Amino acid sequence: MIKELSVKTNSRNELVDITSEIEKLVNEIEEGVCFIFVPHTTAAVTINENADPDVKSDILKKLSDLIPEHDDYRHSEGNSDAHLKSSLMGFSETVIIKNGSLVLGTWQSIYFCEFDGPRNRKIIIKY
Repeated sequence: MIKELSVKTNSRNELVDITSEIEKLVNEIEEGVCFIFVPHTTAAVTINENADPDVKSDILKKLSDLIPEHDDYRHSEGNSDAHLKSSLMGFSETVIIKNGSLVLGTWQSIYFCEFDGPRNRKIIIKY
């Protein structure tokens, strides 16, 4: 089954926890695999810690340190940093489904990574 999730972001760089929305989709599946794909060139998806919000802040800070918004980029749209950040983070994740739930570690969540917001985005889920 293929579903689409909508995500509205509020900042240029932002990590949005989408775990609960994906859980709602896969709860009808006893066992399987969930593929999460971001069809955008300036956004990504990752799995990381959900317990301490400083982890999200640290990820965004370090990405901005490594890849500043303004540099000697040739791409004329002014969002080269977003393209680079999304390429580093990745456009997809795969999560096992067991007993109708995503198999994630105790402190793990799935995050939509916005690097060129605010925007209305979509995520494709196949399970």
